[in-house]
Amino acid sequence: MVITNLDKVMYPETGTTKADVLAYYAAVAPVLIPAAANRLATRKRWVHGVGTADAPGEMFFQKNLDHSTPGWVPRASITHKDRTIQYPLVNDPATLAWLAQIAALEIHVPQWRVDSHGNQMPPDRLVLDLDPGEGAGLAECVEVAKLARTILEDVGLEPVPVTSGSKGIHLYAALDGTQSSEQISEFAHELARSLEADHPELAVSDMKKTLRTGKVLVDWSQNSAAKTTIVPYSLRGRLRPTVAAPRTWRELSSPSLHQLDYQEVLQRVKSGKDPFAVISGKRPGPDAAATGDAAATGDGGDTDPRLETYRAKRDAASTPEPFTAERHRAGAEGAEPGDGTLREKFVIQEHHASRLHYDFRLERDGVLVSWALPKGVPTSKTKNHLAVQTEDHPMDYADFEGTIPKDQYGAGTISIWDHGYYECEKWIAGKEVIATLTGQDDGGLGGARRFALIHTGRGDDQWLIHLMDPLAAKDSKAGRTAPPQDDEADAATAPAGGQPATLVPEDFKPMLASAGSISDLPDKDWQFELKWDGVRALIVGDAKSIRLISRNGNDMSAAYPELTDRTCWPEQDFIADGEIIAVGPSGRPDFGLLQGRMKLTRAADVAKARASTPVRLMLFDLLAEHGKDLRRLPLSKRRTGLEAFFTPSDCPVELSGLIDGDIRHILESAEELGLEGVMAKRTDGRYVGQRSRSWLKLKFERTQEVVVGGWRPGKGERGQSVGSLLLGIPDGSRLRYVGRVGSGFSARELLELRQQLDALPRKTSPFSDVPAADASDAHWVSPRLVGEVTYGEWTGSGKLRHPVWRGWRLDKEPGDVVVEDG
Repeated sequence: MVITNLDKVMYPETGTTKADVLAYYAAVAPVLIPAAANRLATRKRWVHGVGTADAPGEMFFQKNLDHSTPGWVPRASITHKDRTIQYPLVNDPATLAWLAQIAALEIHVPQWRVDSHGNQMPPDRLVLDLDPGEGAGLAECVEVAKLARTILEDVGLEPVPVTSGSKGIHLYAALDGTQSSEQISEFAHELARSLEADHPELAVSDMKKTLRTGKVLVDWSQNSAAKTTIVPYSLRGRLRPTVAAPRTWRELSSPSLHQLDYQEVLQRVKSGKDPFAVISGKRPGPDAAATGDAAATGDGGDTDPRLETYRAKRDAASTPEPFTAERHRAGAEGAEPGDGTLREKFVIQEHHASRLHYDFRLERDGVLVSWALPKGVPTSKTKNHLAVQTEDHPMDYADFEGTIPKDQYGAGTISIWDHGYYECEKWIAGKEVIATLTGQDDGGLGGARRFALIHTGRGDDQWLIHLMDPLAAKDSKAGRTAPPQDDEADAATAPAGGQPATLVPEDFKPMLASAGSISDLPDKDWQFELKWDGVRALIVGDAKSIRLISRNGNDMSAAYPELTDRTCWPEQDFIADGEIIAVGPSGRPDFGLLQGRMKLTRAADVAKARASTPVRLMLFDLLAEHGKDLRRLPLSKRRTGLEAFFTPSDCPVELSGLIDGDIRHILESAEELGLEGVMAKRTDGRYVGQRSRSWLKLKFERTQEVVVGGWRPGKGERGQSVGSLLLGIPDGSRLRYVGRVGSGFSARELLELRQQLDALPRKTSPFSDVPAADASDAHWVSPRLVGEVTYGEWTGSGKLRHPVWRGWRLDKEPGDVVVEDG
């Protein structure tokens, strides 16, 4: 991980910089991580700082992880009603530093955790948010907190107050994990109603603002499984860098009680004070976050709730297997390698039970996450082995060798096949793990080996384990293995020749090319083909149908029925990549002509357009066939497979031809023919679902994708339409203004433009830096529409010189837009 812009001011009122934020989160990691570990983290980000009272900074709320997230960030996937969201888990200092780097000042978590399988566990803490209404303040919150404390103590709970860093107080109490979120929410609701009934002049349980004047809202709703609360020790994105700070009850009685800022909290942590330790179950200290045992989930021993399944399957009086973590804790001092990297234990045990198998165990948050390998540890990269996830084991199992008696669970002899430390590259609970294991010199691994464990999607416990190529690049600052780059295969794909359990077309993302020139072609093997001026499509074929999926994941099949005729394609299931083009009168691809087909969905309109604007599909890659994922193969082998797969016919599908010869001559010929350019692709490159330098586009005409953020009224003949569009390129949460375009529109487009833009009104500018002359009469719109322009060059101030409109890019999202050149 690279840390940048350390001098950026995040809190202008106090001059607090990103460097200060990073230093703060590094210092409080030992106490914040236990409060946040294994909880889905949502983030509030202020990319350009919190701003001032007169000019507040823009905040955006983020749940899902984006593609730029480092692979080593621990995460868990949760399926909601309409989609699956991947959340980070703040389980280590490196992840906390990464959050600070991306300006995620506030971290919010639910009151429940996920286990090593990615499953939601019952809530382990209760929270009441005491929020003062108008006319009430911190003093009134303290009164309500003390009243709530009495009730909670009467039922055996020991609450801890947290001044929220905003206006009020959060009151936490640890739970035993035996009740559901619904039950805890109902209890909290009853408590709030009781406080309101007994003290109507002070407390209110109803959210209505009209009822809250002069009173304190006892917000019980944050105990819902769907709600989150700012994690203790998180910064606040307010004008001053205040903190959600755990406090003692004695402090709450002080007349000088106030919301603490980050410097005050730093002093408290430095002195060893952590009132929240009784909730998180973690004692503060320099080793609390550095050992990898940061989760507030138990001690990995005989009372740890995560080991309930382990205990239920075994009789402690009848088996020699360990039930504790005592030996592990006793030997923890000095067990780390000492080179500054975060490494956790692994053990692979040979288990002669009813059938010989191997038990593959990785230390994770104080327990051993375990898989049974019926066919052993894979020794070849071309063959996957089944891995069945079993129950988590106590940490002392890492040293266990012995015989489990007959009639006991797992009866048979266990010996250690290899053991040592592993470096975690990626961990998505219940989905995917990538790690490099370093065993003993005489161990079964024979040194260091890199493995991927991938859930098959079948059942809760069915995984595959795959032996991977070593990963040489290291991210030394984070102490973690660096994520794959450019032509390194996506770790979630199965190896060449391997049979993945399930191919999910939605997991296949188009590989994107980077802008380049002849000077960018090093001494490697490249193949060249024409750059087709059209719309990208992934072609997904199964036994019954053909689907066309756009670059942004939309199904385009209805718009191009001539390309989805099943008889035009081989019978087997497959996923291929290509470009849909419309050929103009000159015989060359015409992107403007294709615009007339891109927007059509009604069958009658499509049928009419087929006659006037026929399309063709230029096929250039094969990603999967017969259920096998081919993306890890080098391009040369994928191309051989594509040529064997494709059979010429009368259908409007062609193979994008390869061009032999010197690239300079190829470019000259393509330019003479009036084509858009040439694609250069490394023959040893693998197919990655992101932008890569393994594919370069060498273009003659400069083009740039842009996001429309506003428009200026037209004059004269354009009086009722649009004079020009204001264009930008995403830069954090806003658009960087790159100029305006007023030429290149057809008469039909001008008629449609006003209607499209009037549907997306916005009161404020989405740009960060529009010149006053362009903003004076501008109408702002939500930045959702992507288009493409040609231009002469970039000016010194970063604007497009002489842009001309090419058309809409309906196949792309604003987040896809990047600077193509200059």
